[in-house]
Amino acid sequence: MSTQNSLLKTIFPPFTWLRNTDQDIVIKDFLAAVIVVVMLVPQALGYALVAGMPPHIGLYVSILPPLLYCLFGTSMFLSVGVCAIIAILTKSGASLVGPAGTPEHVAAGATLALMAGGMLIAMGLLRLGFIANFLSHAVISGFVTGSVLTIAATQVKYVLGVPGSGDTLYDIAMSIAPHFREIHTPTLIFALGSFAGFLAMRRYMKPFLQWLGLTPARAGLFAGVGPFIVLTVAIFLSASLQSETGWLHQWFALGKLGIKVVGDIPSGLPSLSWPSFELHAAARKVADYPTPAVLWQALIAHAALIAIIVFVESVSIAQAFAVKRKQTISPNREMVALGIANVASAVSGAYPAAGSFSRSAVNYNAGAQTPLAGIFAAIGIALVAAFLTAPLYYLPFATLAALIIIAALTLVDYQILAKAWNYSKRDFAAVVVTFLMTVIYGVEKGLMTGLALSIVLHIYHTSRPHFAVVGLMPGTQHFRNPERHGAAVTSERVISLRVDESLYFANAKYLEDAVHGLMLEHTQAKHLVLQCVGVNHIDMSALESLETINNQLRESGVTLHFSGIKGPVMDRLKRSDLLEHLTGQVFFSHYEAVLALAPELVAEAGVRFAHSEAQRPGKGLPMHATASEPAGG
Repeated sequence: MSTQNSLLKTIFPPFTWLRNTDQDIVIKDFLAAVIVVVMLVPQALGYALVAGMPPHIGLYVSILPPLLYCLFGTSMFLSVGVCAIIAILTKSGASLVGPAGTPEHVAAGATLALMAGGMLIAMGLLRLGFIANFLSHAVISGFVTGSVLTIAATQVKYVLGVPGSGDTLYDIAMSIAPHFREIHTPTLIFALGSFAGFLAMRRYMKPFLQWLGLTPARAGLFAGVGPFIVLTVAIFLSASLQSETGWLHQWFALGKLGIKVVGDIPSGLPSLSWPSFELHAAARKVADYPTPAVLWQALIAHAALIAIIVFVESVSIAQAFAVKRKQTISPNREMVALGIANVASAVSGAYPAAGSFSRSAVNYNAGAQTPLAGIFAAIGIALVAAFLTAPLYYLPFATLAALIIIAALTLVDYQILAKAWNYSKRDFAAVVVTFLMTVIYGVEKGLMTGLALSIVLHIYHTSRPHFAVVGLMPGTQHFRNPERHGAAVTSERVISLRVDESLYFANAKYLEDAVHGLMLEHTQAKHLVLQCVGVNHIDMSALESLETINNQLRESGVTLHFSGIKGPVMDRLKRSDLLEHLTGQVFFSHYEAVLALAPELVAEAGVRFAHSEAQRPGKGLPMHATASEPAGG
């Protein structure tokens, strides 16, 4: 019975948290959901525009996907739904099939959701979550920065009220530039007013609520309602200014100002069906994709990138909040849950969904205890989609654009370039190249270039590992590089070479060359001891290089030894012929090797230690103190 219960909890996580859910928890989850819904409605409408979809599609992304995720995910707080980065990835992929806003574009978005969802489920079942580890922090930072700037650029046309198109920063700028003289003043005024409103809410809402008597925690929580207030005011002013029956028209005869609004948003819940893979006969690119198979082939690369980013972003958020509550998540089960959520999004006729940090933070801070909060939020969005879309008719695109730009720019890591430059030129190159490729050539090429560059730079770095001839520090069992620690005692007869990297095909020849050069420098050497405490893996190519080194040293009268080999590495070496033909020995520790091969070195280190102790007060480490042998130094 216990085995069956464990299996049920694994397949269906609600069996774990529902048993501990009481009335108090349900109330807390419900209140948290209300706040998330208020925040989510404008996000859903705005990010749908970023994806090139009609606004109501954003609401659809926020109904079934979070509902399914809450039933199969392992995070207590992750809010799944619309996401800025995924929206722009979706637009880039779906634009291959049809322009933004067309039925073909919407169908392609649903197809991307289905393909990405299927990939996530398959990767989760095959336990391939480690693939996402190839995306370094530097690449992610460069990609996110380039993407959010591109997202902001896509909204400039709505702020200025001019035509514009393109999927890259350069294309967008070139399409808008010829129309600068056509800027629509009422639209620009509305946009600037919206910017001011959103920024004022961001800066002053929390202090104002604290002034009213709320605690800092509650004030910060309810400050998230600020954008909803600005949108409500914008809708009211827009309706008043542009409707012939509006009070501003009646009082001041302002007339219709021509500010573009969202317009009619279809009410009702999404109809459930598989995405249509057949293009409309009138589609501009139908000739390029005559069959569903060709369409799938065109979109598969985009779907794969979306799947990876969905997983990386969502799991990173889930882990961050799990740590705060001392909980755990399962990355592979998260991958399956996110896949199911995206398949549900496709069936809803929507585009791919992912976790959102801002909504998850609001959910957490609002006091959510279980995924019931996400379920309640999904029900709330469903009610909005079914009954409350009419009041959104006069919502100005300029206001939504202002909201998107402000939200996007908060994701920019303004310090990453300085940090990377100071810490690692390799990471700096990855950040810069990823960023430039993203803004110039698009998000897919930017991400792929950054990923490829990170792998190439990693291989280059590990192909030239750090080796150091080390000596014994007087009074200890530590071995250090004499170039850094002048007191380290070395021997011309026994050479201690520390290897600070795993050995594999890319650096095997480099090791051979390093040993050859070292032997040319130390012509009196009789023993070479490879200190392997930093070696976690030796592949076939490196094994052959070690065999070559062993044979070459034998011919020159030098004995090869190893020290500090880790258990898993030793297990593999025992399956080879290297240890059988090794001219020397394998020592448990490097100190043991030096004690056996060069006792005079140990004696000299002891004399130096005694002399140094005699010169100053205090105690040093005992001669045979147990000490680790770190790779650095």
